[in-house]
Amino acid sequence: MSYIPHTDADRKTMLEACNTKSIADLFSMIPEQHRFPDLDLPSPLSELEILQELQELSESNANTTHYPCFLGAGAYYHFIPSLINHMLLRGENLTAYTPYQPEISQGTLQTMFEFQSMISALTGMEVANSSHYDGATSTAEAIIMAVNHFRGKRTKIIVSPTVHPQYRQVINTYTKGMGLTVLGEENLQADTDDLITQLDDNTAIFIIQSPNFLGTVEDIEGIKNAVHDMGALLCVITNPISLGLFKPPGEYGADIVVGEGQPLGIPMSYGGPYLGFFATRQKYVRKMSGRLVGETVDKRGKRGYVLTLTPREQHIRRDKASSNICTNQGLMVTAATIYLSTMGKNGLKHLAELCYHKAHYAANKINELPGYSVINNQPFFNEFTVSCEKPVTELNKSLFDNYGLIGGYNLENDYPHLENHMLLAFTEMLSVDDIDSLVEALGAI
Repeated sequence: MSYIPHTDADRKTMLEACNTKSIADLFSMIPEQHRFPDLDLPSPLSELEILQELQELSESNANTTHYPCFLGAGAYYHFIPSLINHMLLRGENLTAYTPYQPEISQGTLQTMFEFQSMISALTGMEVANSSHYDGATSTAEAIIMAVNHFRGKRTKIIVSPTVHPQYRQVINTYTKGMGLTVLGEENLQADTDDLITQLDDNTAIFIIQSPNFLGTVEDIEGIKNAVHDMGALLCVITNPISLGLFKPPGEYGADIVVGEGQPLGIPMSYGGPYLGFFATRQKYVRKMSGRLVGETVDKRGKRGYVLTLTPREQHIRRDKASSNICTNQGLMVTAATIYLSTMGKNGLKHLAELCYHKAHYAANKINELPGYSVINNQPFFNEFTVSCEKPVTELNKSLFDNYGLIGGYNLENDYPHLENHMLLAFTEMLSVDDIDSLVEALGAI
């Protein structure tokens, strides 16, 4: 926690600690001409004028309400029921940070409990926490959990190169200095067969994403046996919307299931705040980071909710904490819980089917265009990779400037061998006319 000196005695103590005699000495390292610059600020505006100016600035953004968007790559434009914002603005849901006092936090605790229950059902796992910053953090925390499960005796981490590139960056940051060997970056063209050959009795965890960053649905069944034969843990990163249609990872042998909860009623918001979900097997629960809310009864037999497990560094035995995760993104958990409750099992299935069929409709159309080829050797969900004759930056500029369409993601940014390859995403927010417009524009370009 930062300390701000308020009294002369405080300032003197601070200066003595810094071995300086005055405040001026404290800032002497900063060149004098830069210490107190004159700021050329505009004249003040009224609230009305500020709102008008901000509105004008916002109109210059290419947002999804004005332009059909085919950009996904980890953040997706889905319909958000108006009920969510109305519920979030209620006092008991406009959440505080941590429900340390359960007797006055029953609303927040029940929301977290319901979230955990629905994520467990969705992923096919036995227990879920609530929650993490985002999908990347959840993935990194899966590594920490696996390493702690093996008490540091296993130090090899295998991460598929088709895991989201930003997730892999967070993993590298998280594990820096931990003495771990993280494999997967050295060959971005490696497939699952290549990765399986690197498994040995020093492997703590094998991480794969399905649907992966390129849109492909991975065949986890074959991987599971190879990973478990070596005694390692299998972590599957997944899109929660896809679980409305596909078999949950818990049913094909995953030990940990993580992912990005943004599609669950959370706006794209320029990249955050988002929500990371984390689910695992009951036997690993005491190595899991974050909060676990449980249901109990009070001395009068009335139902109540409490923090059952909170393995965090703020609490006792903090030196033995397995993680220093300090927030559960409570407001995002509330949004996701309301969303899942509103959609229900049938609604989520219908949504997943819409995304699936629109993506396949588009893939068939684009594959017929000269100069374009859809890379779909394996099944895909709502995203797929397209090989193009022209650079993707050039295509996207033309799509926007000439057709008012926000194009796909340039895969060359993260995979040098995928030059002129575009990743396109499709959700329920795109109409058939929007997709036909994209196909027509690509053909014309």
